[in-house]
Amino acid sequence: MPLHSLLTSPIGEPWLGATDIWLLAEGRHLRPWEKLGAHPCVRNGVAGTAFAVWAPNARSISVVGDFNGWNGAQHVMHQQRDCGVWEAFAPGVGEGALYKFAVHGADGVQVLKTDPYALRTERGSGHACIVMKLPDPVVRPAGLRERANALDAPMAIYEVHVGSWRRPDGQLPDWDYLAHTLVPYVAGLGFTHIELLPVNEHPFYGSWGYQPTGLYAPTARYGTPEAFRSFIATAHDAGLQVLLDWVPAHFPSDIHALARFDGTPQFEHADPREGVHRDWNTLIYNFSRHEVRNFLVGNALFWIERYGIDGLRVDAVASMLYRDYSRPAGEWVPNRDGGRENYEAMGFLREVNRVLGVETPGAITLAEESTAFPGVTAPPWNAGLGFNYKWNLGWMHDTLAYFALDSIHRQHHHDRISFAMMYAYSEHFVLALSHDEVVHGKGSLYNKMSGDPWQKRANLRALYALMYAHPGRKLLFMGSELAQLREWNHDGELDWGLLDNPDHAGVQQLVRDLNRIYRNHPALHARDDEPGGFRWIDVEDRAQSVFSFVRHGREGAQHMVVICNLTPVVRHGYRLGVPQAGLWTEVLNTDSAYYAGSNVGNAGSLVAQPLPCHGQVASLVLTLPPLGVLWLEPSTVS
Repeated sequence: MPLHSLLTSPIGEPWLGATDIWLLAEGRHLRPWEKLGAHPCVRNGVAGTAFAVWAPNARSISVVGDFNGWNGAQHVMHQQRDCGVWEAFAPGVGEGALYKFAVHGADGVQVLKTDPYALRTERGSGHACIVMKLPDPVVRPAGLRERANALDAPMAIYEVHVGSWRRPDGQLPDWDYLAHTLVPYVAGLGFTHIELLPVNEHPFYGSWGYQPTGLYAPTARYGTPEAFRSFIATAHDAGLQVLLDWVPAHFPSDIHALARFDGTPQFEHADPREGVHRDWNTLIYNFSRHEVRNFLVGNALFWIERYGIDGLRVDAVASMLYRDYSRPAGEWVPNRDGGRENYEAMGFLREVNRVLGVETPGAITLAEESTAFPGVTAPPWNAGLGFNYKWNLGWMHDTLAYFALDSIHRQHHHDRISFAMMYAYSEHFVLALSHDEVVHGKGSLYNKMSGDPWQKRANLRALYALMYAHPGRKLLFMGSELAQLREWNHDGELDWGLLDNPDHAGVQQLVRDLNRIYRNHPALHARDDEPGGFRWIDVEDRAQSVFSFVRHGREGAQHMVVICNLTPVVRHGYRLGVPQAGLWTEVLNTDSAYYAGSNVGNAGSLVAQPLPCHGQVASLVLTLPPLGVLWLEPSTVS
């Protein structure tokens, strides 16, 4: 009789040691994935796989798989009652074996469940897990992450849904294809970071990964975990930092996964007023349960340590912070003080950020948080949540609303551009034009712009140049650089044929130049979080819808003057104050013919006279291009 057909009992000592049991029971096992899940190993000279799963209220659990004919009678698990974990050693079972847990729940129902700690899953609807050994830790060069993700470093992020970026022969791409196409494309455009929409295993492709069932497994849609690690290594070799969207706010109610895992609300709240996310019909993690927090905190650490991810963009933070989020009165449970803040979720987020800050120096977390919740990027010891960065969704909403206006009306809505500077230093911000702005009938960024086709493209170029000059890191969703005409379709690919049209190729060239100039000019990024890094030159020219400001670097001669003319009227003889007299170079003109503009400008350079204006010591007389943005830097110091 082969070894793997024997009834399973522990060989020698249990898989979980006394320290493991204690730490798991306390919810303080820093790396729970080293013990929970499926681990090929040798025990007392016998090769096999150790299985362990937390299910405190289950009546019984068996491991079933292709190695035992999916027969629950053969590999029965034994419970360590002190921590609620069931374990079994299956002799002869090795890497590549398919498995599930046959859970006889506390409610009397028997269900085949996927392993919450599965490292790999099969492709298709079977939802089986695949035994694999833990990936080796990824060691990044000392100090590299710290420098690349520092507050004073340039950060330009290209956000990608890998299944719909480009489809070879109309099929979903795999990681090898993406390593050879996506990585050089993003690096060639000059971005510093690439951000992937969630790649955790998820049953419904149309959720884009935001309803994951396998938090520890890269989805099988795009290839093996090894291929995913290779993709990340290729991105690193190209000089890119890799960010991963991460979803600890909620999970789908699919019966094969976490929902009522042990026959009770184990990972989720029992009360639907706390446990059901009304917007997405998903389940909300019970952050008051320390084993659940341990599962999620360990997961955050896992992706950084074992795959080399450089940071996590945390999805739907606002929905975590408020107990009444998207709930009418009377259909939510107040906190212990009678308020709406979710103390347990706040504590969980602080714990994640504290652990990552200690264990993975230089790795970052970015919060998608859409409210005015205070201290999102403040340290936990100062009552903050401890994130490194926060998406500035207020800037996004105000700015897109402004650019949607016909230019004749913009003079009456001047504050939509200027208001963001009123709170620009309250958090460490990322200016995000993300996938959320180009789906669900919202149209593409191009179609959000006002005017005829020429004006739409001019407005889009001006929007990007204003964004790159404004304090805050930058994020563009894929296709934005093409001036995509239609909104994003996850079942297709980007409209690459647009690049055959010079009008669209010009927008792509602008994005490439914006990234290059932004990265090479410290005035545009070195003091994003310091009031001394920005100064309005003239914010009161409402009648002409002109904005002008200067960005300052740390060195005395590091200046970048930015002038935005947000109407289609060419303005000749426009006098503008600048920080110093002498020669100024037109570093960028969004109306340049290189970008398919009308080529109105200032012949590449101008001389500022020592005539004070706008509170500056010198001034220039400019021609402002229509719906155009100019960037000027001093060529000499006087």
